[in-house]
Amino acid sequence: MGGKGALMAVAGATIASVGGTRVSVVAIPWLVLTTTGSPVLTGLVGMAELLPYVVAKALAGPLIDRVGARRISIWSDCLSALAVALVPLLFWAGILSIWLLLPAVALLGILRAPSDAAKQALVPSVAALGHMPLERVTGVLGVSDRLAGTLGVAGAGVLIALMGTAPALLVNGLTFLLSALLVGLGVPRAISAEKTARTSYRADFAAGWATLRNDPVLVGMVAMIAVTNLFDQAYAIVLLPVWVQGAGLEVTWVGLFLATFSGGAIGGAAIAAAFAERLPRLAIYVIGFICAGPSPMLALAFALPVPAILAILGFSGFAAGFLNPIIGAILFERIPAPMVGRVIALVGALAWALMPFGGLYAGVLVDYAGLSVALGLTGMLYLAAALSPLAIPRFRQMNRARPARA
Repeated sequence: MGGKGALMAVAGATIASVGGTRVSVVAIPWLVLTTTGSPVLTGLVGMAELLPYVVAKALAGPLIDRVGARRISIWSDCLSALAVALVPLLFWAGILSIWLLLPAVALLGILRAPSDAAKQALVPSVAALGHMPLERVTGVLGVSDRLAGTLGVAGAGVLIALMGTAPALLVNGLTFLLSALLVGLGVPRAISAEKTARTSYRADFAAGWATLRNDPVLVGMVAMIAVTNLFDQAYAIVLLPVWVQGAGLEVTWVGLFLATFSGGAIGGAAIAAAFAERLPRLAIYVIGFICAGPSPMLALAFALPVPAILAILGFSGFAAGFLNPIIGAILFERIPAPMVGRVIALVGALAWALMPFGGLYAGVLVDYAGLSVALGLTGMLYLAAALSPLAIPRFRQMNRARPARA
């Protein structure tokens, strides 16, 4: 199978796994919020999944380079399907409590992390097989990710309303199995991270860390994205659901708001896939982040009419759609081919390092300061992070000539 076929297989697997995950991202916090009424517990559940996810993703890198990205992706998706099925099984058994839910979602985070990193590690090989620019491949996968987000969050509200939370989570399990099937059938066995000399796991991990640490652009990007991801998590897990509940709206509006943003991002990512290699990276990077976070949060903070909020979300998503293709291309240009699995896993883990605390941060802030203050403060902090590349010299290297990949 050629490069285009492999790209479509990875794109389809991304839609399946990410779309299914978005169902649980809406379903599990809504289950906790509606049964306990506590924003803090809602944030705690999000933390319980993401903290193990971050650690597992960082540690998975050497395994991806040794075992192969294709194989890790398939096995992790299969195991994730079993893990996500635990929650509805415990619920139907009548024994689901917050103390059983926490380890269940932690297990899901541990199993999901290697799969996500492995799919990213396939990008350079897929691009090389099809003789395609990195921006095009990362753009197609960016469209897939955004499409998955749109379908997942929109479908989540409908599934929960029609079927209930537990059956909706079983749909997530089926999407993981579909993802494994697509990668298994569509990605050639020869495609994987490049083989490296056999060394100890510790040496492999240290080599990946040294590669990342010595690249100023990657360090700057990871630090900034970690901060913005913290606020994105706070928004998606706590701030938006609490706003929807406080406005007297149904759970379907959580999905509708998130889907409107993702729908706009699909258009942006599609355009980026075709033209990103010709765009000024730093300018698009800053504008994308300004639109991605501060605009939606401040729209909610000022309690704008729902039609205005939807319009802002659509435009913000369109601008944010340019981010992933540019970020992905920069990453794969700067990471030596034998290090792809290790460094991509570390980048993903560090970029998500603060996300486990996003829901908890938002829950505590809402409890003590109120929702409007939480939204306004988070939006302004996000804006400061989005503007930081203009003041930090290392970010200007984004627009320089691309270094050759060893």
